[in-house]
Formats: sequence, structure tokens, C-alpha cells
Amino acid sequence: MNKPHKYHARPSANKEETTRRNQMLIGLRPLQEAIDAGKEFDKVLIQRGLQGEIAQDVKALLQKEQIPYQLVPAEKLARITSKNHQGIVAYLSMVEYRSLDNVVDGIFSKGEMPLILVLDRITDVRNFGAIARTAECQGAHAILIPSKGSALATSDAMKASAGALNRIPICKTNDLKNTLFYLQQSGLRIIACTEKGNVPLYETNLRGSVAVIMGSEESGITSDLLNMADIKARIPMKGEIASLNVGVAAGMVFYERTRQEIRG
Repeated sequence: MNKPHKYHARPSANKEETTRRNQMLIGLRPLQEAIDAGKEFDKVLIQRGLQGEIAQDVKALLQKEQIPYQLVPAEKLARITSKNHQGIVAYLSMVEYRSLDNVVDGIFSKGEMPLILVLDRITDVRNFGAIARTAECQGAHAILIPSKGSALATSDAMKASAGALNRIPICKTNDLKNTLFYLQQSGLRIIACTEKGNVPLYETNLRGSVAVIMGSEESGITSDLLNMADIKARIPMKGEIASLNVGVAAGMVFYERTRQEIRG
């Protein structure tokens, strides 16, 4: 007798959309209450030209708490929701962002040498998730991203990370340059992975306390950060295409560090 086939229900096409809606706050009061409760935000959108006492209070509160927000046209908010948004739509973060100071202090207190991955304007959420997965697998202690101009921990990023974004500390900074200076002062070497590098990756010492910078696929690492790097490492390539996907490049960097640690 033939066994009946088992059919597995396909995930709802609207599952991610539902998750996203559950992370969405609409209106002035919900946003204000979430800020007061200390919630983390991925994005806050405020209608350009929004007036009123409450709106001004919310803007002041966002600035006080150093929560970035974007001024957008009313049409954009209307495309996001048909509800009465009062000129504000916000998205709660799917991860809890950590203080880099606390993370670094905790690493040193354990007698370990920090490995921090710095992502400079990586905007593709799937790349972000895949890089987080690789970083967690290879023992990175934290990922540092800028508060603006970076991919967010969306449901797509979470899926691509296979849960890594909930395991590895994610730290945000409003000033990447100053934060890198802090890492240098804390004893970390800054290694920039760039096609402009003058040292092949396999000749770069990746052991010890290091912060590795990976830049955007469009324009690479910003010049300010490149100038701060102690070492500019490049991945040797033989083909005519002179760039790699940033997720692939990050994997190669982490593999090389692991190889060096194993060989001693």
C-alpha cells in the first residue's frame, strides 16, 4: 500500500509583510511611547513640513536620544500605510543594538582579543545577513555599522543570516571615523580590505586584536576610513572583473584569519 504523500504548506507570501507590519509604529503617540520605553528603531520617517507641538516634541526627543530620522514627502507615507499616520511611520528594530564600548570591555575582561567587523555603507540586506552569518561562524565578536546609510536588520536580512543577527552583537555609531579612532586607542589594528590595498591578503597579519573594514560594492571604503587604516589589504584576483561581492570577500578574509590562527 502506497504511503500518502506529505504536503508541507508553503510559507504565506504575506508572512514577511505581516512581520514588517508588526514592527511598524504609526502616529505620533505610539512613537513617543516607544521612545520613552527605550525601544530600538531601524527607521523613523517624518512627513516633510509636519507642524504642531507634538511633532516638534517628537523631533526634539529623537535628537536627544540620537535616533536618526528621515524627512519624506507625504506621498511616501501614503504608499506605506492607508491608516491615519499623522505624518509619522517608524519601524522597530528586529535586533537589540549593543554598546560597542561595553562589547569591547567585555571581550578584554575575558582575556580575549577582539575581532570587530566594520561595514561601511553596506546597503543590501541580503549581503548584510550573509556577512553576519559568516562573521558569527568564524568567531567575530561584533559587527559595527553606521547609523545612516546602512542595511537594516529586516526579515530578509534575518533570513539570510540564518539567525546570526540574533547571536552576534550589532553595534551602531553616528560617527564611524571617531569610533574607529576609539578602537585604535583600545589597541586594535585597523585593516581595510580594498582593491586599492598594497598588501596581499595572505601576507596580512590578521591575528590578534583587529577591526576589519569592508566597504560598499559601489564605491568601496570611504577615503577618511581608508586613511585611518593601519593596513590596506587586497584580495589577489586573476580575472578581468576587478571586484568581488562583498559577502564573498568577507568570507575570504575570515577564512584567511582562521587559517593563520590554526597554523599559529
